[in-house]
Amino acid sequence: MDTSYSNRIQEPERKGVRPLSTAVKTLDVLTFFAQQSRPLRLGEVASAMELSRATAYQRLLTLAEAGWLDQDASGAYRLTMLATRLAAAALEQGDLGSRVEPSLGKLASRLDETVSLAVLDRGQPCIVARVEADTLLRAVQKIGTLLSLAGSASGRVLCAFAEDHTLDRLRNGPHPLPDEEVMQAVRMQGYAVSSGYTESGVVGVAVPVFDARGQVTAAVSLVQPESRFDIETCRAPMLDAAAEITAILQGRQIDP
Repeated sequence: MDTSYSNRIQEPERKGVRPLSTAVKTLDVLTFFAQQSRPLRLGEVASAMELSRATAYQRLLTLAEAGWLDQDASGAYRLTMLATRLAAAALEQGDLGSRVEPSLGKLASRLDETVSLAVLDRGQPCIVARVEADTLLRAVQKIGTLLSLAGSASGRVLCAFAEDHTLDRLRNGPHPLPDEEVMQAVRMQGYAVSSGYTESGVVGVAVPVFDARGQVTAAVSLVQPESRFDIETCRAPMLDAAAEITAILQGRQIDP
């Protein structure tokens, strides 16, 4: 499991202090469960994470004792609702939270498409908010889904508009970045388009959201079947939504 990129505490000098390796390894199990779609039994966790049953059980027991995991009627382990509270707090501390939902809702209604908001998390775009549209054909990307930096429209936007030090850190991470030509085109256009990254016949579009310092902090995106895609139809509404969310984050008045 890849943990080489992390949101490290930025300190001028660590003075020989090292992270607790046992804690990091236990938290790896939590990250593993965040990527699953169903509860898992002890043997499945041990096999998937290449751990002995004893080691896997100890880590599962630790997380259960701390309230992060519980067991269903069959004895399989699953995440508790504590994770949702932490996610909500993370969004609020990032100045996002429920404040962006009305803007995403208006965009979803205007385009009749499902729209999402993604931020960088451990070196990858992560979907943190989503508003569904009542359409028969739509791409499924759940909250918590990690996206490609190079292949997804959100990843291209977050890289193209990133600060230099963020871009340098991403280049030193394990995930490939978009080509410089791609990022330059995104900067000139103000949006990114990707196709065939998750599955064939699907197109993604993303636009940047900026924080109070004028730095990119998120990407508003939609993913739709290629048969419905029309950049001229979705570009202006998406840019409007991103501008509205940017104004919210910057504390500016939003025109009614």
